Amino acid sequence: MSRVLVAGIGNVFLADDGFGVEVARRILRDGPPDGGALPDGVRVADYGIRGVHLAYELLEGRHDTLIMVDAVRVEGPPGTLAVIHVDAAAVDDAVAGADFADPLGPPAVDGHGMNPTAVLRLLRRLGGEIGRVLVVGCRPAVLEERMELSEPVRAALDDAVRLVADLARDEANREVERTNA
Repeated sequence: MSRVLVAGIGNVFLADDGFGVEVARRILRDGPPDGGALPDGVRVADYGIRGVHLAYELLEGRHDTLIMVDAVRVEGPPGTLAVIHVDAAAVDDAVAGADFADPLGPPAVDGHGMNPTAVLRLLRRLGGEIGRVLVVGCRPAVLEERMELSEPVRAALDDAVRLVADLARDEANREVERTNA
């Protein structure tokens, strides 16, 4: 059973929005860049735009930590990487303020516009939770219809794969220590 889920998300048809998918694919295809394997408690998956699928998988309660990898408007020039610790209370506040019964309000699910917050909002709305959420974000340069990453985002891929692998190992070790305590 995996306790840490690394989820590559994004739309490969919208240039840099496919960043998370490409990072997940590289880890799945090549493994971590240092040649070592990820611990048994880590699972890596390409979710693409299937945020609803991700939320339902999290609802099963098999994961303690979620690391989402996505194109995110972080500070800095395109290609800048950042690790964002998601505060569950902020997600709760977003869900608490939304009236999903209102036909003119926000949609409960938008299968074509899933982002980290939308996935977590849906999970909470369904009654689920995840203990710890990290987002590895990369500042996009291009979000238009094309199937290739921009040069700055492509140049950040090796560092992103290394960062995600290191985070996954750290989180798996943290879960082992917590379980053994």
